[in-house]
Amino acid sequence: MGISKTEIFTDQQNEISRFAKAFGHPARVAILQHLFKIDACVCGDLVNEIGLAQPTISQHLKELKHLGLIKGSIEGTRVCYCINAKNWTAMKQIMLGFLNQDISTNEECC
Repeated sequence: MGISKTEIFTDQQNEISRFAKAFGHPARVAILQHLFKIDACVCGDLVNEIGLAQPTISQHLKELKHLGLIKGSIEGTRVCYCINAKNWTAMKQIMLGFLNQDISTNEECC
């Protein structure tokens, strides 16, 4: 696979791309939906809820945590996860700014 050359793009373009990647896998979407549904921290029951193996769930959680969309806290031998509300709000503003762009002309241009 080729080099992505992320340095030639703006910080905002790279950030939008990272967020889009997070939503690019249905397991990560399902994890986020579950965290919103329970509106609390979850400790380990994602395997039963999502239906994937623990290592797979852990990898998806790692990606979401790396992006800052979720946060984790250690409780005994387990890590509990919940939505990072501050970062979720910031991500929504960035993505809505991008998605709310409209074409300024009413005519077909191509």
